[in-house]
Amino acid sequence: MQQNPSRKITTIRLTTCAMFMAMIVALSSFGVPVPGGHLYFVDIAIVLAAILLNPVEAFIVAGFGSFLGDFLFYPPPMFVSLVTHGLQALVISIFSHKVMKSKPILASGLGVAIGVIIMVTGYTLGKIYVYATLEYAILKLPYEIAQGAIGAILGMILCWKCGIHKLYDKMILSRNSL
Repeated sequence: MQQNPSRKITTIRLTTCAMFMAMIVALSSFGVPVPGGHLYFVDIAIVLAAILLNPVEAFIVAGFGSFLGDFLFYPPPMFVSLVTHGLQALVISIFSHKVMKSKPILASGLGVAIGVIIMVTGYTLGKIYVYATLEYAILKLPYEIAQGAIGAILGMILCWKCGIHKLYDKMILSRNSL
């Protein structure tokens, strides 16, 4: 029985997951100041990881990476980040690996679009709960939308236009054939 290479846990897959989780933690640590808050680029790494990794790996990397980043740098929304970014990555990965296999860019694009909706909705509801005010959540809504859109666009460009997807596939497939 031949094992599916995307399900087989290898050192290279484990290292790749650790690298993406470290990137997510690092990108959670700083943001670009904008009027009324900060704009974070963590969604770029989440989108890229979710497109490349299988759904379980994507959920763990994005959810726990975001959780750890918030835990270390700004703890109040850490559980919101765990659930929201975990679900975002899960949906992106499912679309990227299971839907429309003949059109992978379109499939991952649809997953990323749905993932942005999940992220914006999750953080808006989470901020209502964490900060106990609807007004604060509405005030931050444009920044959540901008963060999601920037992460989606740059993540897709890095993955498909810059060739990271081809490099990742070549790296994983060549290691599994050894």
